Amino acid sequence: MDCRLVKARRKIVKKGYITAFATLLLLSYLAFNGIALAACDINTAKGTGDLGIIIERADGSVLVVRHSLEEGRNPVLCRITGLGDLSHASAVFSRDQRYAYIFGRDGGLTKIDLLSGTIIKRVIQAGNAIGGAITQDGKYVAVSNYEPGGVNIFSADDLTAITSIPANYGNGKQSKTVGLVDAPNNQLYYSLFEAGEIWRADIDKNGQAKIKKFTNIGNQPYDALMSGNGRYYIAGLFGEDGLALIDLWHPEKGVQRILGHYGKGQKKLPVYKMPHLEGWAIAGKKAFLPAVGQHQLLVVNTDDWQEIGRIDVHSQPVFAMASPDQRQIWVNFAFPDNNTLQVIDSKTLKMIKSFKPGKGILHMEFTPRGEHVWVSVRDNNQVIVYDTNTLEEITRLDAQKPSGIFFTVRAHKIGL
Repeated sequence: MDCRLVKARRKIVKKGYITAFATLLLLSYLAFNGIALAACDINTAKGTGDLGIIIERADGSVLVVRHSLEEGRNPVLCRITGLGDLSHASAVFSRDQRYAYIFGRDGGLTKIDLLSGTIIKRVIQAGNAIGGAITQDGKYVAVSNYEPGGVNIFSADDLTAITSIPANYGNGKQSKTVGLVDAPNNQLYYSLFEAGEIWRADIDKNGQAKIKKFTNIGNQPYDALMSGNGRYYIAGLFGEDGLALIDLWHPEKGVQRILGHYGKGQKKLPVYKMPHLEGWAIAGKKAFLPAVGQHQLLVVNTDDWQEIGRIDVHSQPVFAMASPDQRQIWVNFAFPDNNTLQVIDSKTLKMIKSFKPGKGILHMEFTPRGEHVWVSVRDNNQVIVYDTNTLEEITRLDAQKPSGIFFTVRAHKIGL
């Protein structure tokens, strides 16, 4: 099902018919073309700040949604198809929140218009991609690649290829790139998995990059995050305990190793899925991060990046995400225990609630002011919306194998 209703409305509006006659024409157009009224919501004008997308990973499609819930109105506005392999997809948004840039696992980069429900342009820029970022000025979109590695930069306007940054290291080898995020001063930070390096790309007004390399950061950085205030870039290490931190206020100090040997003395469990650091929870002066291979969250003081506590959780955590007011930490888990959600009080470090919405809980997204959290439950083909005050379920939306949920508020956040 596509978004042809929006196009139908545009044809009528362009002809300048009065409202009543326009409605009749629209109904006739829909009947003639066999378009169901449920395809898109055209009853009211939409503001982009109230929109978002849900990735339907198996079908190569996304749902455009309105995250303000109103009784009697379906939050799902339309479905956009033809986006390729979305098995590990992510998205960023233009500064005006109208356009989403979707990064597919097949190397596809797709620009979609949330208001018209259409694909603006789609390019295949690599063999295997793993996310991307948009620069601070909103002019350039960068894609991080596994195959052949490196980062490609495109014009945000029309997806024209601007430049390519190979991830060469050692004796002419090419590394996978991971943990690509935007940073202040129109910079990009990303990590090189095989090389054990972090690179900073300073993007100029023409989209060209000047590279600064931080080497010997640790073994196999698998993902990374930018703190919400844009000060710290932190890469997780798969090949050893600990993380690598760069203070963007003092890059001349190089990489600081933090939380080394946090698993010392504990039996490592099989790692079914690596934790995702991009949604890493920072609440006040505490950071909460998943411990690789452990059924724990580490609690860290962000003043000195020393461990100050641990929280036992249901299984191996994947996402640990803080609500906008930073009071709650919501945690989901890796296979085979991915049917459980847990909520932690960031002040007391106590478990508030543990519940089982269904199998395949892949992602969570808070509404901008935090009154609701949307949760994708892949194996149930549903997205469940919870009230963060009562922790009760509000509604369920049908979606085909949903995974990532991304609201346009991300357009104005650093590192997302």
